[in-house]
Amino acid sequence: MKVFLKSIKVLLILLIILPVRGFANELSLENAINTALKNNPSISKLQARYKALSELPSQAGSLPDPMLMLNAMNLPTDSFDTKQEPMTQMQVGVGQAFPFPGKLGLRKEVKTYQALAASYSVDELKAQIVSHVKQSWWQLFFLDRAIEVINNNQELMRELLDVARKKYEVGKGLQQDVLLAQLELSKLLDKEIELKGMRSHTNIKLNILMDFSPNKNNILPKKTNEHIQNVDNEQALYLQAEQHRGKLLEKKQLQEAAQSNLKLAKKGYYPDFKVSVVYGDRRGENPPPMRGDRTDFLSVMLNATMPIYASSKQSREICQRAEELASSKYAVHDELNNVKAEIAMALTDLAQFKEQHLLFKTGIVPQAQQTVSSMLSAYQVNKVDFLNL
Repeated sequence: MKVFLKSIKVLLILLIILPVRGFANELSLENAINTALKNNPSISKLQARYKALSELPSQAGSLPDPMLMLNAMNLPTDSFDTKQEPMTQMQVGVGQAFPFPGKLGLRKEVKTYQALAASYSVDELKAQIVSHVKQSWWQLFFLDRAIEVINNNQELMRELLDVARKKYEVGKGLQQDVLLAQLELSKLLDKEIELKGMRSHTNIKLNILMDFSPNKNNILPKKTNEHIQNVDNEQALYLQAEQHRGKLLEKKQLQEAAQSNLKLAKKGYYPDFKVSVVYGDRRGENPPPMRGDRTDFLSVMLNATMPIYASSKQSREICQRAEELASSKYAVHDELNNVKAEIAMALTDLAQFKEQHLLFKTGIVPQAQQTVSSMLSAYQVNKVDFLNL
């Protein structure tokens, strides 16, 4: 049993990196991966989120909508006659707010980095989906082979049971040998039931990843190329991860967004402006000696915010953004450490499993086959008892 469990671990680790080709009606690893990347709803969900966030930079970098002003100024309340008072005006105007130079650019920059971070989160999820598909596919492949092994062992045990029964019938064997053979055959039947249950669960996982019906039975190829691909050295993998790993790049983009937010907060000390242009229509005539129609008015106004509460507002925001930037830097460092740890442990496991794979292929399996053949021959001539066999 220990050898069986160890073989499971060895094969699951090694088979994930082995190339596979199947027939048209078989689900190859490549087809499983492509199907999952195309159909998996989790990927579609994050892609929709990225597309939504990618619409924000343009919005954040645009000026606020201008304001249309329609005013009735200085209407006399006794008559509401627009010609009665010289200062009565019907005004129409437009006002436009202008943030301090640089603020709009920084707001757009923040949203751009956040959108890029969302795009890298999609890449990371795709990598995770591919990893899950590979693990499920190879576990399914292994369970198919394990069931075949169990079936072969059942046939072997039936042969042993037949030998034990014949020896007992002619008085050269013991009844306990027959009972032991029947017990071992029952254990193998129980193991087959267990493996088929595991296969059903794994098949369901793979179907869910590909967005198939959970009960769809996937038929996999029966053979695979056992060549183990070489991997880069550890430092090269670290560098590759820094340049391409989705979750690490996502954290870096969020760090850039935090840096831009800090710059934007520092510009909070500077005022924002609002420019308004108003045209006032006056009706009626001027009194003597001027006479003639009253002249219309044109007004131009400039407003500016006054950050007089900077100590409790703008300064506090700067402190907030500085801490957020520090947090994002630590997040990048922490994520980089996690990625390096994953790589280092994976390389250690790979070296171990390569050795175990070679040991099983050239040592344990051939030796076990020879031992079974030798012990069976010895048992048939009463040189080995059934328990040893």
